[in-house]
Amino acid sequence: MKYQKADILVFAAHPDDAELGCGGSLIKLSNEGKKIVIVDATQSELSTRGTIELRKQEAEHAGDILKLHARENLEIYDGTIDSSQQNILKVVQQIRKWKPEILIMPPQFERHPDHEEMHRLVRKAAFFSGLQKIETEFDGEKQEPHRAKKMFCFMQTYDFQPSFYVDISETLDEKVRAMKAFASQFHNPEVYTSEEPETFISRPGFLEMLESRARYFGEKIGVKYAEAFYSVEPIGLDSLSIFLKQNED
Repeated sequence: MKYQKADILVFAAHPDDAELGCGGSLIKLSNEGKKIVIVDATQSELSTRGTIELRKQEAEHAGDILKLHARENLEIYDGTIDSSQQNILKVVQQIRKWKPEILIMPPQFERHPDHEEMHRLVRKAAFFSGLQKIETEFDGEKQEPHRAKKMFCFMQTYDFQPSFYVDISETLDEKVRAMKAFASQFHNPEVYTSEEPETFISRPGFLEMLESRARYFGEKIGVKYAEAFYSVEPIGLDSLSIFLKQNED
């Protein structure tokens, strides 16, 4: 089976991580006609709230809001993400399958250890994916080496020193909708109520905190709302002229 190339491949430890970290930027890319694929590592089996089946339905709903090209799940058991050979090859298969120009992943340091492990796993797989002597197959066909041009980390709960910010002023509302699609995880009492314990992200104030942070980041670049990213590698510019105002016809 042949797969259409993706522009951006996003790796996340759990369904809802990508929406939280970079949902506004992904929607903006989709609106620009870019093909985006999210690969979730786990089915969130250990989540305090919700079920595997419900989380799967929520991920599909959120994917529709993000206008994703595709969404995959590696089915690594929640809480056991590590850089084993088996897991590395699973990620290599996805990179070679979709051949992205850009990889996006969780940051190196995070509140949840699965997020940190996912960063290390993707970093290793991204390098090995470009090696001829690492052999993988998918759907019975040998895969060719591929290495993305750029690797960026989205921000989740812990702050880091960003390399750049993306203006999401026009897509913040849709980002919040995508997050609220995970009604079992984020505060959305109109859709989901239960006797399950409250978690760090299900608190009513969590979404308000994210909006405040997006507004703070936006102020830094002169827009209303923004998302922060860290670049794994240095970013080079052809010329400083990209920052000069272009003459309008």
